Amino acid sequence: MTNIIVVFPKIEEAKGIKNLLVRNGFSVIAVCTTGSQALGYIDDMNDGIVICGYKMLDMMYAELYECMPKGFEMLLMASAHVINDGVRGNLVTLTMPLKVHDLINTVDMMVQSMERSRKKRRLKPKARSDEEATLILEAKRVLMSRNNMSEEEAHRYIQKCSMDSSTNMVETAQMVLSMMK
Repeated sequence: MTNIIVVFPKIEEAKGIKNLLVRNGFSVIAVCTTGSQALGYIDDMNDGIVICGYKMLDMMYAELYECMPKGFEMLLMASAHVINDGVRGNLVTLTMPLKVHDLINTVDMMVQSMERSRKKRRLKPKARSDEEATLILEAKRVLMSRNNMSEEEAHRYIQKCSMDSSTNMVETAQMVLSMMK
């Protein structure tokens, strides 16, 4: 589920956008009138979407955009004049007056994009620490010296044993070292 924060200077506008989104199946975490309130909610999250107007009570959209962490995207809703004057940043825009269908489709597109990005990050292998890399390298060296293997063969051996025993390569390297020493 993607976190959505709605920020408009008039609370009635923000609540209206929230209600539209909720009726269409989206989860709105917060409704704010200031950028600083939105940043307070953002601090507790890894990623999400901020839907806002051009100007909030305490800052402009560009200031909020600059303060948002990397995992967040912004949907700016403003007049065509404002958007055509040059919107700064890599953000999605919708012109006012708003068409409900456009809002729902745009938010849906942003949510799907964030979910794909989240899935890619989860599937990306985590980097090994220096200690773990050293442990694997040591196990390879032991295999290379005792069994006359090349580094590639030793790596494949540890990798295969790891897959066969359903353990990660670090645990397998530890087992190899404990058996060979």
